[in-house]
Amino acid sequence: METLQTDAHRYDAERAINGESAMVDDGVHINSQELDGMNKEEAINKMLEKLTEIKAGSKKINYKFREWIFARQRYWGEPVPIVHLEDGNDIVLEDNELPLVLPELEDYKGHNGKAPLENAEEWKKYVTKDGKKGIRETSTMPGSAGSSWYFLRYIDPENDKEFCDKKLAEHWLPVDLYMGGPEHAVGHLMYSRIWNNYLYDKGLSPVKEPFKKLVHQGMILGENGIKMGKRYPEYAIDPKDIAAKYGADTLRLYEMFMGPIEASKPWSASGVEGARKFVERVWRFFTNMENITDSNDGSLDKAYNTMVKKVTDDFETLGFNTAISQLMIFVNECYKVGKCPKVYAEGFIKIISCITPHMGEEIWEIFGHNKTIAYESWPTYDESKLIDTEVNIAVSVNGKLRNTIKMPIDEQEEKVKELAIKDEKVSKHLEGKEIVKIITVPNKIVNIVVK
Repeated sequence: METLQTDAHRYDAERAINGESAMVDDGVHINSQELDGMNKEEAINKMLEKLTEIKAGSKKINYKFREWIFARQRYWGEPVPIVHLEDGNDIVLEDNELPLVLPELEDYKGHNGKAPLENAEEWKKYVTKDGKKGIRETSTMPGSAGSSWYFLRYIDPENDKEFCDKKLAEHWLPVDLYMGGPEHAVGHLMYSRIWNNYLYDKGLSPVKEPFKKLVHQGMILGENGIKMGKRYPEYAIDPKDIAAKYGADTLRLYEMFMGPIEASKPWSASGVEGARKFVERVWRFFTNMENITDSNDGSLDKAYNTMVKKVTDDFETLGFNTAISQLMIFVNECYKVGKCPKVYAEGFIKIISCITPHMGEEIWEIFGHNKTIAYESWPTYDESKLIDTEVNIAVSVNGKLRNTIKMPIDEQEEKVKELAIKDEKVSKHLEGKEIVKIITVPNKIVNIVVK
């Protein structure tokens, strides 16, 4: 311990020495020459620089392909079009024998470590045109590999001449957004890129890279922050139970409101209840037609247009949690005003229906529409309504705040002074006193000096 140089070093070392289990957290290096005081990432970079400098090694990124998933056999994978002949040779099926379709089975389970297709006794048998006997390959493709080209087929699923029409592929590809966690990316995204690159080299795919943008969504953790899963079933939350108790709209709203989409977030039962209360709050206001008016007095102009702009921008960046916050602000303003113009109410319902589609459709019908809201155009906002026309000005008497008054922006100084003096909460502090002077800071404060 005498070699420890700082409190930080001593703390990490004591944790490692005195702890009951191995320390796996990051920490500072000790007794490591030029690496002393560095954390793991800093030390790795320094070591790489050193190895390169002395020509003993170089930096390289290795991609780990998880081929082992092929060994996890399932019946519903794509069958491999290869036949193992009795003479030891392997042949590939002719084009006119494709696609190779899975056989109907009574028993879809594998036995004794063998693939499920081993149960297809008659299907396995194969005889070539010249009479050679063989056995079909009974392995199937795993989901991650076999579905690697689905984004191409999705464009043209009914085409029985080719896997995808070239013009359609040129129109739709590349995919704008790929959503998936890190594990999914390794198990599926890399296969997709390999398949696409092969098809691109053959002139069958119009793009070299199939995906424009990749976003990893964070995991939903248990309330104690532990990862849900088979290892900790006691911490798992079944979405079906939440939907049954609170409704699917509440579940969807809560998950989108929990935090940034990329972050892993702990589940909160109270958070779900809060989301449900907001759903009910929206329902109460917008299904009461006394609250919905054909006229517009302008009191919700700024709140509505700000909401549309903010939510539109947030949706573009997948900032659903902040978008929902803005929706809540607008609903609060509606309750304060007590009324909402129908054009604003319909715009709001169009937006929130993306998050709570069941409620959105119901309210849309209550508004008198007989077609689904799903195909309605997205609301637009008026830039001119985003500009503040009023400002809150703090009014003080001898430096003590007495009230905050809403006034037009850039109001004339004499008018500001007049309104400040006449304000009910301010005037009572002026009674029986002489105003010495009034100090104003435009659009900010008014200070009345008295004696």
